[in-house]
Amino acid sequence: MGLAGLRLERARASTQYRDGTFRNTAQITARIEGGQLPIMREFLFGGRKRKPPGVIPVESPHDEWTRHVGRGLRVTWLGHSTMLLEMDGARVITDPVFGDRLGPVSFAGPKRFHAPPSTVAQLPQLDAVLVSHDHYDHLCKATVIELAKRGVPFVTSLGVGVHLEKFGIPAAQITELDWWESHTVGPVEFTAAPAQHFSGRLGGGRNTTLWSSWRIRTEKHKVFFSGDTGLTEEMREIGARLGPFDLTMLEIGAWHPAWGSIHLGPENALTAFEMLGGGTMLPVHWSTFDLGLHPWAQPAETLFALAAARDVRVITPRLGAPFVPASIDGPVPWWRDVQGAAERESAQADALTTAAARE
Repeated sequence: MGLAGLRLERARASTQYRDGTFRNTAQITARIEGGQLPIMREFLFGGRKRKPPGVIPVESPHDEWTRHVGRGLRVTWLGHSTMLLEMDGARVITDPVFGDRLGPVSFAGPKRFHAPPSTVAQLPQLDAVLVSHDHYDHLCKATVIELAKRGVPFVTSLGVGVHLEKFGIPAAQITELDWWESHTVGPVEFTAAPAQHFSGRLGGGRNTTLWSSWRIRTEKHKVFFSGDTGLTEEMREIGARLGPFDLTMLEIGAWHPAWGSIHLGPENALTAFEMLGGGTMLPVHWSTFDLGLHPWAQPAETLFALAAARDVRVITPRLGAPFVPASIDGPVPWWRDVQGAAERESAQADALTTAAARE
């Protein structure tokens, strides 16, 4: 599915678009240490470790959502990269994925580890939907079809509107942004910012749409949402131009060291957090789907250990629990309750070893 008309004209005007595709600012390569055989072995035979050994606790947010926070900032993590942001009375949902599986068909693909804390129908009134890029774990067809019934505006990266229109969102409700462009919906301003990643869906072509990180701002609050990205020096510029942030939401899971140029992982997420200006970090993009080659809770456990060693403010709320970032003292390792004793001790030992090796 290619770009055409005004959408193609806008793409051609982007500094990231050359020879028919979008590109990262820096040329990147995925270097696989030790060759591909160990990765294939882990992919084929490591599935048991990659699944939670127990039931993931999910709280219901609906009672709290009926209590407005007024001019405050409240966030509900609904799984993976889906967050409901309540900012100065406005509500924005990021990368909404409520489907049971990921992929081009509903009966195959990675299956959720836990039920969504809310259905689309149970969501409160929304002011906008933000879609960072077009990968299946960030742009869910079934979810968009449900959201289309609400008539809510969508904000996304250049080209992604071609998918949204196909899923039933009218063109008038879609705003596509290039990096450093801004758009305001009611009291909320969205600014697309650089990210180091790629794009593509089955039948849509690779890198024919743009990927972005995002600053979301209201009169009193500013938050950063990474979408998917590898570590890039552009994060320093993002922090300088768009920060400081009340909350910085960074991906930590569904990664492998070989993918370090296009996904952060826990260690690079902390580095990115410091480059962006620090403050309060919320780790996302983990716990919901088996998309990486690591044990289920390893990203969170590693981040927990590294953050303690660096004295970095990280918060780890439970799924579905609305929270005010400024009111949380620090991280709570709730995932340890899901793991068995042996798995828990092994994960903690691995995380401590990783943290010690970085000192």
